[in-house]
Amino acid sequence: MELGEQLVARGCALVYGGGRIGLMGVVADAVLAAGGRVTGVIPEHLMSHEVAHAGLTDLRVVGSMHERKQLMFQLSDAFVALPGGLGTLEELLEIATWAQLGLHRKPIGVLDVLGYYTGLTGQLDHGVLSGFLAPRTRGLLLRDVEPAALLDRLAAHVAPSPPLDPRLT
Repeated sequence: MELGEQLVARGCALVYGGGRIGLMGVVADAVLAAGGRVTGVIPEHLMSHEVAHAGLTDLRVVGSMHERKQLMFQLSDAFVALPGGLGTLEELLEIATWAQLGLHRKPIGVLDVLGYYTGLTGQLDHGVLSGFLAPRTRGLLLRDVEPAALLDRLAAHVAPSPPLDPRLT
């Protein structure tokens, strides 16, 4: 998969949820095949359910989903979401909320494969037009359809400093 190859070409390691299935399992395999480093973080209760990837550079087993997200956050310099289910959406929106609250300034992006994130980005744009989301907050989530272009945008992104009053975000 092109995203994995692009990560390795740029000297980036991959940190993800640790499964060998789904799109992220494919990306992990691509990073490994290109000679890159992959760290998986998986909660104990998902070891068999998610079918943990046994071939990773580093597989860390944690006690809960909360620990998983915290460790993935600590190990990551940026975040990219591929199409996925409720867990992907929840993690994406939580990391964006943390950025909105000023808990981090790491770039966040979605790889919009076949228009998967068109509805979400449209909803965010609607939130701005409706006055429920500040444009500066909307700008925290970058979107592209090409892996190289998204990685370029993430590398160049400078997150805004949070306002003193969180009601202004």
